[in-house]
Order: sequence, then C-alpha cells, then structure tokens
Amino acid sequence: MPARIGLVAGLDAHYQTSAGLVWGAAALLTWPDLALAESALACRPLDFPYVPGLLSFREAPALLAALSCLTRRPDLVFVDGQGIAHPRRLGLASHVGVLADLPAIGVAKSRLIGRFAPPGTDRGACTPLTDQDEVIGAVLRTRADTRPVFVSVGHRITLEAAVRMVLEAAPRYRIPEPTRLADKLSRMHGG
Repeated sequence: MPARIGLVAGLDAHYQTSAGLVWGAAALLTWPDLALAESALACRPLDFPYVPGLLSFREAPALLAALSCLTRRPDLVFVDGQGIAHPRRLGLASHVGVLADLPAIGVAKSRLIGRFAPPGTDRGACTPLTDQDEVIGAVLRTRADTRPVFVSVGHRITLEAAVRMVLEAAPRYRIPEPTRLADKLSRMHGG
C-alpha cells in the first residue's frame, strides 16, 4: 500500500442480462474526505457464463475498462467482491488488483467460503474469517447492529490495513462509500 493515499476508487458491476451486457462502474473519491472526484461507466458483452467462484471472468473486463476511463489513477481500489477469501485465493479484487497493478481490497456483502464467529454489535467489531486454519479475511461491523461485511486482501495490502481502510471508508453506511457510489453508478445505464 502506498505511504500516502490521495485518491481511492470503488468498483462494482451490474448486469443487463436481457441485452447480454455487464456494466462496470468506477467511482474516484478523494481521501480521507470521500468526496466524489470523478466517475466512469463502461459496458462489455456478457460473454462468460455464471460459474460459482469464477465471477472475475464475467466482471473484471468491465471493471478494468471503467477504471481505465478515469483521468486520474487511484492509489487504492475497493472492489465489491472477494479478494483472497476465495476457494482459489484469487477472487475478483485480487484479479483486478493484479491486472491494474494497484493495491486492492475485496469488500463483499456475503461470505463465499470460510468460518467465523460473529463479531460484536458495535461499529468496528471484527473477527477473523478462516479456511483450513488460514486467515483469509475479516468479518467487520461497519455500523452498529447491522450485518457485517467480509473484507479480504485483494492485492498489495495487509489485512490489517484493509480493515482499517474499509472502516474509515464507511462513516455513514454499511457499505464503504467508494463501492456504494460505484454500485449506484453501475445501475444508471437504464437497463
């Protein structure tokens, strides 16, 4: 992770299955104030079937296209999906991070694999997500008394730093602001 973070991006995808399309969205925000600086929306053909565990092959092309449309390069990306909390330890956030050569954090709304003890109910409560005695992520409560999110390393960041960044990026909502805005943008295509 870079020593100084000035810009972060959130990435999310939305399907328009009736048209055979996937829309990738990138929301670029200033850090740490989380002000929207720029956004981009890109469309790609939905040419890879749904296969559990292979989401990267459906979404990464559209996400990388949206990211490449930004006029400034982020220092870090938040991806709506898994990083190493994946059966092959290479989820969507890991693919995107490696291919874009950027530090990346996977922030998922649900667990793909692993075991965990529920975190406490306070904001910031966190427990490890493990698989076969390996810590593959963290289960983090970003808001008191709400469902936690599943944080995992995508690329070039430690789990401790990823958890800290996700918590800082979620001052008001359960979902971190970068991916929350990318989700809203990904649905703006009218389909």
